[in-house]
Amino acid sequence: MYVVCTSVSPPLTVLYLCSTYKEQMMQDILTSFASMLFKWPTRPIAATAALVIASTTTPGVSEYFQPNSTGIKLQNGYERVYIQPFGNHGMRVRTSIMRDPTGYEWSALLDPPLEGPGGNNGLNYDIGIPFQGNATIRNGNIVASVNLGVLSFFRVESNGSTTLLTKEYTDTKAIAPRFYTQDFRSSSFQSQFDFASEPDEQFYGAGQQACCLDHSVNKKGQVVDLINFNSHVTLPVYMSNKGYLQYFNMPSQGRIEFGTFRTRHVASEATVVDYYITTASPGDYDALQEQFTAVTGRQPIPPDFILGYQQSKLRYFNQTQIIDLAQRFHDEQVNVSLIVVDFFAWKFQGDWSFNPEFWPDPEGMAATVRRLTGAEMMVSLWPSMEDLSVNYLPTQAQGLLATTRDGTGISDSFAGVYTRLIDSTNPAAREFLWKRLNDSYYSVGIHNFWIDQADGGTLGEAFENNGQAISQIPYARAFSQYFIGTQEAAGKMYPWFHQQAINEGFANLTGKDISIQCDHMSLTRSTFVGGQRFCSYLWSGDTDSRFDVLLQQITVGVSVAASGISSWTLDIGGFEGLNVDTDEGRELFVRWLSMGVFLPYMRVHGDRSCSLPPDPRQSFANRCPNEPWSYGEANFVIIKKYIALRYQLKPYVKRLFEMLQQTGKTIMRPLYYDFALSDPFIVTGTQTNDPKIVHQFMMGPRILVAPVGELGATSKEVYLPILSDTAKNQGFTWTHWWTEKDFGTGGKLVAIDAPLDEIPVFYLGLKSDILNGFL
Repeated sequence: MYVVCTSVSPPLTVLYLCSTYKEQMMQDILTSFASMLFKWPTRPIAATAALVIASTTTPGVSEYFQPNSTGIKLQNGYERVYIQPFGNHGMRVRTSIMRDPTGYEWSALLDPPLEGPGGNNGLNYDIGIPFQGNATIRNGNIVASVNLGVLSFFRVESNGSTTLLTKEYTDTKAIAPRFYTQDFRSSSFQSQFDFASEPDEQFYGAGQQACCLDHSVNKKGQVVDLINFNSHVTLPVYMSNKGYLQYFNMPSQGRIEFGTFRTRHVASEATVVDYYITTASPGDYDALQEQFTAVTGRQPIPPDFILGYQQSKLRYFNQTQIIDLAQRFHDEQVNVSLIVVDFFAWKFQGDWSFNPEFWPDPEGMAATVRRLTGAEMMVSLWPSMEDLSVNYLPTQAQGLLATTRDGTGISDSFAGVYTRLIDSTNPAAREFLWKRLNDSYYSVGIHNFWIDQADGGTLGEAFENNGQAISQIPYARAFSQYFIGTQEAAGKMYPWFHQQAINEGFANLTGKDISIQCDHMSLTRSTFVGGQRFCSYLWSGDTDSRFDVLLQQITVGVSVAASGISSWTLDIGGFEGLNVDTDEGRELFVRWLSMGVFLPYMRVHGDRSCSLPPDPRQSFANRCPNEPWSYGEANFVIIKKYIALRYQLKPYVKRLFEMLQQTGKTIMRPLYYDFALSDPFIVTGTQTNDPKIVHQFMMGPRILVAPVGELGATSKEVYLPILSDTAKNQGFTWTHWWTEKDFGTGGKLVAIDAPLDEIPVFYLGLKSDILNGFL
C-alpha cells in the first residue's frame, strides 16, 4: 500500500490513497490525518479515486467550519448516493436505485433550514466518485467520509481529533448495509439500511409506543414498528448518548431495530431513502434538538388560554350540558381554559357540523361559555366519511376521498356503517375540509379543533372493523391509496397533512404568520416528524386507567420530546377503566391530575364508569361525570388546589414554550438530559430503564417531578440527581416544593411524604423566579 500526503501551497490540500487497502487501515489513516488536515485552509476539488478533505475557513474555537463542498455523489452501478451538508453540524443523505432522486420527494425537512447551511441546492454536488470511491466532506463539527463506498460519520472535537459516531455496518458475512428489494411492477422498493452501534450505546426517542408494558427511555434492544394507530405514534428519529441524532426523512411504514451491534431501518416501500444526521458534544441533547428542529421546524408559541386547565370527557352530547357545565365552573369559582365537545356531535360521519337536534345554537353556546368562564371551546372531527353524509357525493365526485387497491375505498367500519377517509394529503381535500369546519364551527366562535381517529389507513386501530361486534381482524391496514402514494410508502404522513389542513385554514383565514405565535390550536392523536411546526399538540391516545400506565406515560412523554415534539399531553385519569364511584378510581384520578399540573398541557379526558345507566337519547353518550367536583368532596378541595397551582405556573410554562420556539429546547425532560454528565447513577439507571430514574422527569430546567404510581401510597422515594458544577456555582440546591426543605446538591434517594395533595416535586433556585417565569 502506498500513501502520499501532498501539501500544495494553500488553499489546496489533498490526501491521495491508492484504491487497494483494507477498510480498517483506511480508518486508522483517516483518524490520524484528520486532525491535522481539518485545520488547514483549503478548497474543494472534483475527485474520483481520491479522499478529499477541504475547507473554506480556518476555524477558531467559536468559529463555524463552513461546508467545504456542496456534496458528494457516489455512483455505485445502479445505485446513486448523494451526501450533502444540511443545517448546523448536519448531513443529509439520499439514495435511490435505477434513477436519480428528483429532489422533490415528500419531505418533512425544511428547505432551506431555519438555521445553518444547506438547502435550496437540490441535488448539487461537486465531488463525484465511482464504485468503491473515497471522499470526505465536513460541515461544522460533522464529517462524512466515504471509504471504498462505505459511509461513516465523525465528530470533530475541540482539540481537532475526530470521534466515530456511526458508520454503515459491514462484516465479512453481513448483507450490504444499503440493501434494496424491488418489485419491478413499479419504481418503488423496500429498503434496509444498517448502521454500526456499540453494545452499551443508548438510544432515545423513536416517538410514542403504545404498549403499557413499555416503560423504557433507552430503546437499545428493541424493535420499534413504524406504523400509526391509536396511542402508537412511532417516529423514525433517535438520539444516541454518543452525541448524535439520526432521522429517516421517510413516511414509510416499516421498523427500526436497535440491535446489539447494528441499528437497522427498514422501509416497506420507498422511491428514495432520505436521512439526516447531526452531532453535538455527548450529553448536550439540547444542542441536538436545536439543530434538529432547525431543519424540521419549531413549535409556535401556543395561545395563553390553552396553557390552563382543559375540561373534556366522552362525552357531553348536547349544548344544554355544555352551558350547565360552564355555569358550574363559574359557580364553583374553578378556573377552566378550554371546554371540549367530543365525537358524534354530528349526524353522520363526514358531516363536519353539529347535529341541530342536539346543538341548535352553537354560536350562542360558545358565547355563553366565554361569558361565564372565559374559556374557549374545542370540537372533535373525524376523517371518516359514510355515504349518508351531506359531503359524501361532493367529495367522491371530486376525488377527495382516499381509495384502496381494490377500488372500493372502504378502509374500516364504525357504528354499523362502512367508512372511507378524506384524503388530506390532497390540497383540494384540505381546502374542502377547512371550508366545512369554518362554516360549521370557526365562523360561529368555536376556533379549536380536535383531530381524532386520523391515524391513517384504518379508523385508528391496528386492526379492521373498529367498534364492531367482530373486531380485531388481523390486517394492520387497508390497502389505502392517497394522493401522495400508498399507505406503505407514505401513510405515516397522513395525520401530518390532516394537521396541515387546519393550520392552512388558520393562516389563510386570519392572514397572520402563525409560524411563531398561535391564536388557536388543534389537538391530534397522531403526527409525523415536523408536526411540531403547526399550531397543534399531540396527546397519547386512549390509555388504560391504571397506576402502572400513569407511570408509563412519563416514558412516553419524554420519548416523544426526545423526538422533537414537546407539544404533548395525555388523558388525565387515563381514557378507559376508571370508576368515579370507587375510592381506587378517585385516588388514581387525583394522582394523575397532580402529574398533569407539570405537563406541557393540563388536559382531563376519559370514558368513565359509574352507577348511572346509559342515556337512551344518544349513542356514545356517557352519563358518568368527569369534572373536578366528581371525585368526592375531600378530593374536590385537592383538585382545586392543583388547578390553582397550574395557573400559578403559567408564566413558567409560557416561558418554556418561548424557549421551545426559539431554540427547540425540550420541555418535558428525561433525567439524562440535564444530569448524564454529572451523575453516573443517571447514566446507569437510564441504560437499564431503572424505574427510580425513568419514572421521574424535569419540567423545564428547574422543576423535578416524581409522580406517585401506587395505590394507597403515602410516601415515595425520590432520587435527587447530582447537580452539575455550573448549577452548584449558581448556588442551586434541591428544595422540596411543599415544605421548602433544602436537600442539598443531590446524589441520593430521599423518602418524602406524599399525601394526595402533595405530589413529590423539587425545584432549583428561587421559587419566586419560577412563578414569575424567570429561568
